[in-house]
Amino acid sequence: MFTDEAMSAVFHALAHESRRQILDILKASPGCPVGEIARQFDVSRIAVMNHLAVLEKAGLVTSEKRGRTRHLYLNAVPIRMIQERWMDDYSEQFAGRLTSLKQMAEAAVQQKDKDNG
Repeated sequence: MFTDEAMSAVFHALAHESRRQILDILKASPGCPVGEIARQFDVSRIAVMNHLAVLEKAGLVTSEKRGRTRHLYLNAVPIRMIQERWMDDYSEQFAGRLTSLKQMAEAAVQQKDKDNG
């Protein structure tokens, strides 16, 4: 189960631009080593490691150690769980409203054709 505490950790992790950039890097390059990520930022390696710790705590990044190198991967499951909590319900409502609007518009066109025909 996805707790409120876990959700708060995800929102906290996503709140910082550098962490979102790290996720973008990992999306584009799964398995990217920590050193390669650190080189893409104009901050210390320790600062990048701190960002990675926040992302890992939120479950957004997983790592695999190969020798002395840690390879990182994006885990989008927590983001998807947040989306499912709210967006799917809203999407269904929105889709239903769009369908109703489409039907009303089509009925209006048919009525106009009858009136003019």
